[in-house]
Amino acid sequence: MKPQFRSAAFALMTLTGLSAQAYEFNAISNLNQDEFRRLSEDFSSAMSYKAIIPAENMGLTGFDISATAGGTKLENRDVIKKAAAGASVPSVLPTAAIRVHKGLPLNLNVGASYTTVPGTGLGAIGGELRWAFMPGSTLMPAVAARLALSQTMGLDQLKLRSTSYDISISKGFTLLTPYAGIGYVQSRVSAPESPALESEKVGQTKYFAGLNMNLGLMNLGLEGDRTGKANSYTLKLGVRF
Repeated sequence: MKPQFRSAAFALMTLTGLSAQAYEFNAISNLNQDEFRRLSEDFSSAMSYKAIIPAENMGLTGFDISATAGGTKLENRDVIKKAAAGASVPSVLPTAAIRVHKGLPLNLNVGASYTTVPGTGLGAIGGELRWAFMPGSTLMPAVAARLALSQTMGLDQLKLRSTSYDISISKGFTLLTPYAGIGYVQSRVSAPESPALESEKVGQTKYFAGLNMNLGLMNLGLEGDRTGKANSYTLKLGVRF
């Protein structure tokens, strides 16, 4: 692993860890169905797949490897606290992730991520397939369509699977590449150890915009995302070549 990437990953994980408190979502059975629905909406916003990358095609030899730190402003913090047995849950749910993207032939790109919520056992794995049907050039912007999946892990009391679709546009200007997109997230959320709670299907519109800065091998990024009613912000540090 490159020294720059190790430093970026360490810095991001440290920053996220400083704001984390130890708590567990081990009292989901205490929720009623309406509360479980609201929890499902917040967790779908926080744990659904986020690429944190422009629309442009990466090319056959392209790689983007990064560590990210972010947070989602909880819309239903009272419900989340109840699901954590009254523990002190931050109003902004922190996340930390490792992300890898790779260019393929035919303007296709794939990506994968592993996300954790520091201080808890909750995590998620995700992946994407992105097609830059307009790969971008010096004069023209890039436009891409993406299919992404995400699955939570590490928490027996909660299972969340999400599928998202989006279209994004980006245009590079020397070192800076702004981008934006719109999509839809469909999640199925269940509580396997709480038979009184029925599974919830949550559909949410997704809007996002970001800025990528490429400084040689060092790559910086910042993205804002609104999925449903919850806002998320993510900082990215890594390498891109």
